[in-house]
Order: sequence, then C-alpha cells, then structure tokens
Amino acid sequence: MDLVRKTVREFAEREIAPVARECDAKGEFPAKTVVQMGELGLLGMIAPAEYGGTGASALELAVAVEEVARVDGAHALIMAAHNSLCTGNILIAGTEEQKKRFIPDLAAGRKIGAWGLTEPSVGSDAAGMKTTAKRDGSHYVLDGAKNFCTNAPVAGTFVITAKTDPAKGSRGVSAFILEKGTTGLHVGKMEDKLGMRASATSQVILDECRVPAENLLGREGEGYVNALETLDGGRIGIGALGVGIAQGAFDESVKYAKQRTQFGEPIANFQAIQWKLADMAVKIEAARMLVHRAAWLKDRGEPFKKEASMGKLYASEAAMWVTTQAVQVHGGYGYIKDYPVERMFRDAKLCEIGEGTSEIQRLVIARELLGKS
Repeated sequence: MDLVRKTVREFAEREIAPVARECDAKGEFPAKTVVQMGELGLLGMIAPAEYGGTGASALELAVAVEEVARVDGAHALIMAAHNSLCTGNILIAGTEEQKKRFIPDLAAGRKIGAWGLTEPSVGSDAAGMKTTAKRDGSHYVLDGAKNFCTNAPVAGTFVITAKTDPAKGSRGVSAFILEKGTTGLHVGKMEDKLGMRASATSQVILDECRVPAENLLGREGEGYVNALETLDGGRIGIGALGVGIAQGAFDESVKYAKQRTQFGEPIANFQAIQWKLADMAVKIEAARMLVHRAAWLKDRGEPFKKEASMGKLYASEAAMWVTTQAVQVHGGYGYIKDYPVERMFRDAKLCEIGEGTSEIQRLVIARELLGKS
C-alpha cells in the first residue's frame, strides 16, 4: 500500500501538477498525462492480470485515486470513472468473451471508458429512464440520450443503460457495451463546467443506434441491479476523490500559513488559523478511514453498500468544507487562480453530486440501517 501511495504521488507531482492549472483554464482534456497514467497501470487497476490489468485491490485503487486528486481532481475523476464505472460494470456483468474483448484495451488505456445512466429528465430516479432498446433480429436498436457522461468525448468504449421492457420499470432495464463509431451513437459538445474542467463530460445521443445482440451486458432486465452494484464500487472512488482534494487543499493551506506573515509573524502562529487547520485535519482523517473501511470490506467480499455511501457522503462534504476553509486561510489570494485552492474549491462540489447526490447517500444509508434496502 505504501508503495502504491509513493509511486502515484511521485508521478502526480512530477507529471500532473505542472499541467493542472492550464488544463483547467482551457477546459482541455489532458491527453498526454492520461496516456502516461495508462502506461503506469492506473487505468487498469481493477482489471485482473489475465485481462491486462494490475489486479489491484479496492483499497489500492482508493489510495491511487486519492493521490492523483491531491494535485488535480479532474485527472482523478477521469481515472475513477474509467476504472469503477465502465470497466467495473463489464467485470461485474460481462461474459468471458466480453471481458477478453473489451477489458485489455481499457486496462492499457488504449481506449477510454465512459458510462451512461443519467438522462436529461432523469437523475436520482434512474429507474425512470426514457432511453429504450428494442430487439431487431441480431441487433438491439437504442433511442434516447444520456447526460453528464464522464469521458464520453474521448471514449472508445461505452456502457449504456436502456429499457428493453418499459412496462417492468427498473426490472426492464438492460445494459449494453457500445464502441466508438457505432451507427447512431453521437457524442454532444463538452460541457462547460464549474470544476473538474479538464475532465471531458458530454451528452451521449442514441438515434436508432444499432448494437449487436452479443453486446448485451448481462441478461435482459438485469441492467439496473448491475448498475447499482457498479455505483457501490464507484462511490468508494468518489469518496477517495474527495479525500484527495481535501488533502491537497490542506497541504496548500499549511504551506501558505507558514509563509504568509501578518503583524510581524506567520499567520500559522495565530489560534484562529491553527484551529482551522486542526479541524481540517480531523475531517480528512475521518473521511479517509470511512472510505478505506468500505474498500476493505469490498476486498473481503463482505457487504459494503452502506459503508460506501457513508464514505462517499462524509468525504464529499468534508472536501467541500475543507476547501472552503482553505480559501479562507489564503484570504484574497484564495480567490484567484494563481493558488491551487481556488481550483480545488470548484472541483470539490462535484463530489457531492456525482454518482449519487448527498441526499441519495442519506437515503441509501437509512434504508440499509432500517433493513428496507
């Protein structure tokens, strides 16, 4: 575990940190560093070795995501969505043939993975999706649209959910693997976002999109259940993302507080600043422990749904709080782009929304506690 943290931290500080501000300012996908992430094995962490991956544990993936997020949330989001959502869903529900066909390119980073669940009129109520998939001989024909698809503008492989039997509600949802260039598959413009601006996000439009029947992921009607299982793992990744952003903002705040002088001495000597730093450190450690516990349970093959939601909820809200305090510690300098905490503040907000809002996490936790899952 220490080796993973050390290796990824050195890579992130050497290769990602120098380009993070420019990519954020331009809203530009960091193609060069993503290729390097693939070469380091960061895009194939959860894939078993037989499919070209590193076979890392959920805990190792969480540590790696945290270390990337410590210098840039956008790079970490690219990595987390690629591993946990697209690759993760194929590993959960794919046939052996599908795994051998799609996973090696994803694991090596030769193709980037995207995942589509949210729709223009459907967010938290994912079972209410309007996208349909109708069987037509040896193909399914998909019609509809997916919103806020991370990595979609640069993706070579997509996992898309659609209703094969709308009358059955969530039990009528199926999932499909689509490849770039598939007839009827269109990617919309990159969204102009508040934060995570170097992460390419767009709508995916399906217009009589013809998908070979062998690309059905799992059995018909199992797409929603498999998507929820995929999200459980993904929430560990988003929790780790929040921890990393918070840690980066804290590190910058400590450094700034030691260097900035007022009234003839470093502001780190003032109790008001010391208490902020103390509270920041406590929240980060608590968030890290919750996320690591969820990952540990997943690695042991034990139920982890509740713990994943707890980790995601606490870490994302901690990230938002810590980055807010980091801006305050920096004062006026925290409000300008010359200092990383301004970007970290904007990036942190995504953690409270993506892969299930904080409100949804509280519902999941309550249902698990009450036995109403």
